[in-house]
Amino acid sequence: MNLTLHVWRQKNAATKGAFVKYDARDISPDMSFLEMLDVINEELILQGQQPVAFDHDCREGICGTCGLMINGIAHGPERATTTCQLHMRHFKDGDTIYIEPWRAQAFPVIKDLVVDRSAFDRIIQAGGFVSVSTGSAPEANAMPVPKVSADQAMDAAACIGCGACVAACPNASAMLFTGAKIAHLGRLPQGQPERYERVVNMVEVMDKEGFGGCTNIGECSSACPKEISMDVIAWMNRDLLRATVAKGKQGSK
Repeated sequence: MNLTLHVWRQKNAATKGAFVKYDARDISPDMSFLEMLDVINEELILQGQQPVAFDHDCREGICGTCGLMINGIAHGPERATTTCQLHMRHFKDGDTIYIEPWRAQAFPVIKDLVVDRSAFDRIIQAGGFVSVSTGSAPEANAMPVPKVSADQAMDAAACIGCGACVAACPNASAMLFTGAKIAHLGRLPQGQPERYERVVNMVEVMDKEGFGGCTNIGECSSACPKEISMDVIAWMNRDLLRATVAKGKQGSK
């Protein structure tokens, strides 16, 4: 396969970026998208040029660091697929491909296709954990969890924090990510003691980081490689409302 690539190149967040055209020759359809970028980088290095910087780690669709905008679609044209698991057979010989980093105020560009997603880390640090002492690890069946709750918690826990939801959303909202982390713990017995404090703290940090608001467009769930449902946003909003009402009642006493 021969392809024409337009790759976003940007030295750092303080400098302007631009698309640079590269010809990708003799690309195997069996290559992953990142392997194709590896080939381009090898050629650039041999020519004495700077390779294209992009994020990756596991290359197994687990870690979420590989996120790219490919022809305007987060992670590319295949649903429920991370960039590292996207194969070149999903493109045609002679195609033109535009490759960009995530676009969001809260995700500043570090270099080329690499963005700073530490805003997600700060949201997690605000409450995405269980800190109440539970003693030693209990026997697995000692704390019964209804199957429906367990299944819903596991579905929410599938979020890998890649940021595709933010990149796909026209508002650059992080509601799907934050909602997934809140719903995951909120549906389990272990998450109940801090449930309402958690949602207030995490939403507060999310807003402070500069993410946009949710207008229920649904692009976030559509672009999510783990197909997280927008139900987690509804869960988060309900818990936030309950926490706000409870706090108001306490303040009026």
